[in-house]
Amino acid sequence: MDDLRPEWAALQIPGLKGKRILVTGASSGIGRGLALAFAAQGCDVVVHCNRQIAAAREVAGSAMAMGVRAFVVQADLTKSAECRRMVEEAGRSLGGLDGLVNNVGGLGVRIAAEDVDDAAYERVMDMNARSTLSVSAASIGWLRQQGGFIINVSSIAARRGGGPGTLLYTASKGFVSSLTRGLAKELGPRIRVNAISPGVVDTPFHDVAIETLSAFAADIPMRRIAQIDDVIGTALYLGSDLLSGYVTGQIIEVNGGALMP
Repeated sequence: MDDLRPEWAALQIPGLKGKRILVTGASSGIGRGLALAFAAQGCDVVVHCNRQIAAAREVAGSAMAMGVRAFVVQADLTKSAECRRMVEEAGRSLGGLDGLVNNVGGLGVRIAAEDVDDAAYERVMDMNARSTLSVSAASIGWLRQQGGFIINVSSIAARRGGGPGTLLYTASKGFVSSLTRGLAKELGPRIRVNAISPGVVDTPFHDVAIETLSAFAADIPMRRIAQIDDVIGTALYLGSDLLSGYVTGQIIEVNGGALMP
């Protein structure tokens, strides 16, 4: 997605304007789309990145062009201390936090089950599981001040299993889904915690041959893979207290019918 579709700015979601939101992994892909979509709703945003600083600054610049405040924070979220530092910088920059989107994550490495070693385990679990837990924990104090929300990004793989060599990724996303439910029970009613569970989305994460994407699409009732816009609406819904104020602990599947739990 090169530019945010103007429809997202024209469609003003009630209960979002003025919220202060931290989006992790926001320099590209789904995170970029979500940061810009919240900005289009009048939210101030912190754009987190690890290595893609120039891309993150571009996202922040696009957000500011919509008339909101936007800041870039760089941090390696595989390290708990970095997670805490990032949240503190985000909270101080915005003067508080109303929402957190835990989007950072990745495949890490493809490895067969019999070849899994400590290095592979730590790489994938730190990227997907530790980051979500540590960032969420560091954000609780900020979010409790006025009430807020956490949106985690899980995956269809957490329930259906992934492709060859993705056992660790699948398990880490299962952790994210279970963590979502646990946090919802512990943090309610002040903080609502939900997760989006996308199927195959047209992002650099699924940078495979067009023939492979076509094969994926053939098995989806909607007969196409998702675009980032397909994920945005669910996130905006979950961020709005008016629209989803009684929704917590839910894993919302956004997969075109590829999985019907």
